[in-house]
Amino acid sequence: MRLWVLSDVLICWLVAINVVALGAYGYDKAIAGRRRQRISENTLLLAAVIGGTIGAWLGMRLFRHKTAKPLFQWKFRVAVVIQAVLVAVYFLWP
Repeated sequence: MRLWVLSDVLICWLVAINVVALGAYGYDKAIAGRRRQRISENTLLLAAVIGGTIGAWLGMRLFRHKTAKPLFQWKFRVAVVIQAVLVAVYFLWP
């Protein structure tokens, strides 16, 4: 019974963080070039690391945001690897 509750919470978390990541990339792109407070690259990357990889990737592709920055792309790939390791540990840990 507990496993089902944990998986429901995890699914809700993943849906929510991916929506937030997608929205963050869209918002940051929308205000780019204006004199407004931007979302930091570290915050955008953190959203990917904690489960929002798909939303972040979609945000980069849909809004063409941060795609021309090689250093950011490299950091994003590292974030994807970190998330993949976390997922592997979650499923393979005894």
